[in-house]
Amino acid sequence: MNTQLMEKKEVKKTGLVLETLPVPGYEKVIKVTHVKAKLQAIIAIHSTALGNALGGTRIYPYSSFDQALTDVLRLAKGMSYKSAIAETGFGGGKAVIIANPKIDKTEELLLAYAEAVDSLNGEFITAEDSGSEEKDFAIINKKTKYLVGFSHEKSSGSPSRFTAWGIYCGIQAVLQKLHGSNSVQDRKIVIQGAGNVGELLIEFLFWQGADITITDINVDTMKRIAKKYGVKTIAPEEIYHQECDIFSPCGFGGIINRNTIPILRCKAVAGSANNQLLTDEDGESLKQRKILYAPDFVINGGGLINVSQEVAIEGYHPKIPREKSLNIYQSLLTIFEESDKSNISTHQAAVSLAQYRIKAGIGKRLGNPHFHCA
Repeated sequence: MNTQLMEKKEVKKTGLVLETLPVPGYEKVIKVTHVKAKLQAIIAIHSTALGNALGGTRIYPYSSFDQALTDVLRLAKGMSYKSAIAETGFGGGKAVIIANPKIDKTEELLLAYAEAVDSLNGEFITAEDSGSEEKDFAIINKKTKYLVGFSHEKSSGSPSRFTAWGIYCGIQAVLQKLHGSNSVQDRKIVIQGAGNVGELLIEFLFWQGADITITDINVDTMKRIAKKYGVKTIAPEEIYHQECDIFSPCGFGGIINRNTIPILRCKAVAGSANNQLLTDEDGESLKQRKILYAPDFVINGGGLINVSQEVAIEGYHPKIPREKSLNIYQSLLTIFEESDKSNISTHQAAVSLAQYRIKAGIGKRLGNPHFHCA
């Protein structure tokens, strides 16, 4: 792609500016701006070795461009690994829009962003993420077809239920490793973040008899869920000190770090948040403390597995991703076994497996995805 020519053409036509940023290890990183629409965004494509890059669009008021760039690069790489482990036939990408989703998310901004996505001709396919929602993608769909995970005749809508289902399956694998039984009955599980995925996970665990404690920055959300499910609630700052079988981060990433690891009183970490480890070394630190870690890009793959089924030529059927998400259980047990065998962290075992599959082309997409929302 001749970026300079495209930039001049787009600026003259619509005011959209696309600037390629040189980032080693990534196939393409694009800074997106549209002054009139007040759009500043970054689209990062980590790898298309196994198929078109697929990843959500996060809308967040980052304090700086560099902070946004760091986040989108970590997320895009994680999507490559997630796709490779789940064998979805996609590569990894991610996008962030630097904006406050509560006050800055205008139709003009979303349409300008849609033009940027469309200009990549399917090299990057996107879906909802933190700060974006289904109704936003109905707007984005006016300018591009390269979307999954929102409501139309042959789609699945929000993938949150499948993400939560995959987390539940992963928690069962963790308990199998810890206790020789995958039952959640009476197991103490502490959940950080009760958003779309977190609340669905709470519901799965509730019906199977888990002993659940939750925290969320939204006090009203905590009160509502406590009443609905009879769970215990604690203040956000107390979450890391709870003695439990499983600590389940279901909010933002980077919360497993050199400051929190020493105070953890859990036997395992298994949750839906992306990039739970602040650094790769934190995976080793968990290993040293004998805290079992379910690598986030493995356990939270259910949503990706679900939306990846939308681009089948025959359209979407929920039973297919439901059954495929069950593989998360065995994938984690395999990674735990390799970690023990090679005396490496579970994070490193998962990264090595993902990198091998990408390099070897295992699970590579055959044929082009079919977009039913066109």
